[in-house]
Amino acid sequence: MALNQDKNHKLYYSIKEVAAMIGVNESLLRYWEKEFPHLRPKTVSSNNVRQYTDKDIEQIKLIYNLVKVRGFKLAAARKYLNENRMGAEKTTEVLDMLMSVRDQLKTLKKQMEGLT
Repeated sequence: MALNQDKNHKLYYSIKEVAAMIGVNESLLRYWEKEFPHLRPKTVSSNNVRQYTDKDIEQIKLIYNLVKVRGFKLAAARKYLNENRMGAEKTTEVLDMLMSVRDQLKTLKKQMEGLT
């Protein structure tokens, strides 16, 4: 059995944590679970608590990118994910990288403005 070497890395995240990470509300995540068959977080049967893995979170990021960023309707996003999963994943990776670069540039701009 492999041990979790990174103490900051969790194996499971709550719906509240995932909603905060993505920037959506919990009810939207529950709705997406109904609409996208690939999105099925583990649930603890005693109290139906959802437990999201890193893979589930990546799936949510893909859906978010298609629906919220690119403006796909749910049916179109579902079809796109089914037909072009690798392309959708690559697009999300590129978008994440661009957003990171944008944030870094904003930080640099603030630092440069402080020098003048």
